[in-house]
Amino acid sequence: MDGDALYSIGDLARRTGLTVKTIRFYSDRGIVPPAERGPTGYRLYGIDAVARLDLVRTLRDLGLDLPTIRKVVDREISLPEVAAAHAEALATQIRVLRLRRAVLTAVAKRGSTPKEMDLMHKLAKLSEDERRRLIGDFLGTVFGDLDADPAFGGISRSMTPELPDDPEAEQVEAWVELAELSQDPDFRAGMRRMAERYAAERAHGGTTGPRRDFAAVVRDQVGPALAAGIDPVSPRADPVVAAVTAQYGHLLGRLDDIDLRHRLLALLETANDPRRERYLRLLAVINGWPAPESLAPVFDWSIQALRARIPG
Repeated sequence: MDGDALYSIGDLARRTGLTVKTIRFYSDRGIVPPAERGPTGYRLYGIDAVARLDLVRTLRDLGLDLPTIRKVVDREISLPEVAAAHAEALATQIRVLRLRRAVLTAVAKRGSTPKEMDLMHKLAKLSEDERRRLIGDFLGTVFGDLDADPAFGGISRSMTPELPDDPEAEQVEAWVELAELSQDPDFRAGMRRMAERYAAERAHGGTTGPRRDFAAVVRDQVGPALAAGIDPVSPRADPVVAAVTAQYGHLLGRLDDIDLRHRLLALLETANDPRRERYLRLLAVINGWPAPESLAPVFDWSIQALRARIPG
């Protein structure tokens, strides 16, 4: 049977491997119309029906719906257009499935309750714009009017999480914890106090801004003392404290005195909030950055050392 030969549904079934019922279904919907009908009304198909059925089967296997398939086989829309649109739809489905997998993996790892799982899923499936608004509200509370300063703008950007479209389970878990942390009023207030202290230090320290320098001073001076096991309240710590306060005073253009040590102690106590360090660690996980250095040990040492040397 070639050329202008006509085929019955049974013939098509044998040539394509489809069932008679399936071919009749496609025929009834106009996807594979018969070329003509025989004397008793049974359907006869041309050779092009074989090609159409092969195409229909392929498109169905790819998940296309019947109305779209009919438009393709009737050439109302091109196959490349359909393929591009369907590929994008599949990409969206894949992202959703991967996100669900990540949420379930995180739930299994954390041993979450149903309530926690529901919250995790809600937070994880927020759109990128919704996630930005949630974090933007937090950063706006922290920096507020201070954000006009270019330094604060840079800090704000550096504290913005960017959950990827295809997150790993630990990134979803980190995002959920960070989102919850950012909504904690006490944490927000503490971060705002730190930002205000930073602004005050910048006002005294000129345009360079001492916040990063102050942390570097503490790390560089106290780190070796901490490694050497020097007790922060012992006399052996005196030269370390003097070096830290002298360099901090230099940053502010001030001499080392009780007022300056009070100022440094307040700055250290504000910066030493463990929730701040946790936020930065979660941020690194979400954004795929290296884990940040923990300054808590040197901050703890410095706070003890200063408290021991400031008259009560």
